[in-house]
Amino acid sequence: MKTFSLEQIAQVAGGMLTKAKDVAITKIAPPLLADENTLALALGEDEITNLSKTKAQAALVPLGVNIDGFSTIEVERPRLAMMKLITMFYEEPNVNSGIHPTATIASTAKIGQNVSLGANVVIAEHAIIGDNTKILANGYVGNGAKIGSDCFFHPGVNIGDRVQVGNKVILHHGVSLGADGFSFVTENPNNIEQARKDGEIKEGNTEQVIFKIPSIGSVIIGNNVEIGANTCIDRGTIENTIVGDNTKIDNLVMIGHNCRIGKGCMIVSQVGIAGSCVIGDRVVIAGQAGLADHISIGDDTIIAAQAGVSKSFPAKSIVVGSPAVPRKEFIKQLKILKDAGDLISKFKKYEPLLKSFEEGVNEGVNEGVTEAATTKV
Repeated sequence: MKTFSLEQIAQVAGGMLTKAKDVAITKIAPPLLADENTLALALGEDEITNLSKTKAQAALVPLGVNIDGFSTIEVERPRLAMMKLITMFYEEPNVNSGIHPTATIASTAKIGQNVSLGANVVIAEHAIIGDNTKILANGYVGNGAKIGSDCFFHPGVNIGDRVQVGNKVILHHGVSLGADGFSFVTENPNNIEQARKDGEIKEGNTEQVIFKIPSIGSVIIGNNVEIGANTCIDRGTIENTIVGDNTKIDNLVMIGHNCRIGKGCMIVSQVGIAGSCVIGDRVVIAGQAGLADHISIGDDTIIAAQAGVSKSFPAKSIVVGSPAVPRKEFIKQLKILKDAGDLISKFKKYEPLLKSFEEGVNEGVNEGVTEAATTKV
């Protein structure tokens, strides 16, 4: 069990310690789950309020929060400090040292220094594994693939032929890099091509052979990239699919063939990026957003959750909705909808008066017609 003093924790967190008493810290937790040897993480107002109910004797708090009789470590950026503390207490998965007896390594493969390969790992012909890299059970590295140094692959990772992975890359369970792209063609124009060209489908019910377009490109992953569980990144059709340095990708993300993802991007769970998209640097794509093929997203853009992005956007855009539009335009649309709702409510309120007025007008017209007819006779 890891144990730290408050002084050690304050130094790592970069915080200011106000110590009421000495406490040996063995774990960190929210206030309501903390015991006497826990550092309570009171990062927001609710957690600070819960300190009155905690068993903990020490807490990590935002700058300016000081509680009498309580040891506190005040920090300017609580979430950043939390990351540093979690790193202190984190224990890496159990990894066998060296090469497991059941691992299979092709004779032409090159294995670096201090590499760990788990049970049933397969390293194919001419693959290269860099120094200090760890590949856990049931991993596969394809023909001619190149893996950098200090990488960590969780169980069940599949690396296709000729894929290149940089240094210090983390791949979680079930990641697939380098499967064929979803590329097909028909002998004659199909419905999709007609719809794109003419805006309508003129013909249908015609059976056509769908030919697969093989993918002869590859996938290149930069340095210090992390990719979440069961995420799939397809190889390019001719050119390579590329993910830039320092980009972080969540679980269950799909990135299509020929895409180019910039540096320092954050791509959240269940995002789908269709083929040949170009994503700039430091772009954030929130959960379940979908991007159509062949569009470009500029640097520092934020795409909101569940956005349906069907066109390109320039740098520093904030994109919302489906179909996606700039945030200001989306807010304007919401206001129009609200105003329309108010108008409908007012109309319903005065609808009886309107009907009464119309009936009165109709009666007057009828009376006038009758009177005119009588006078004529």
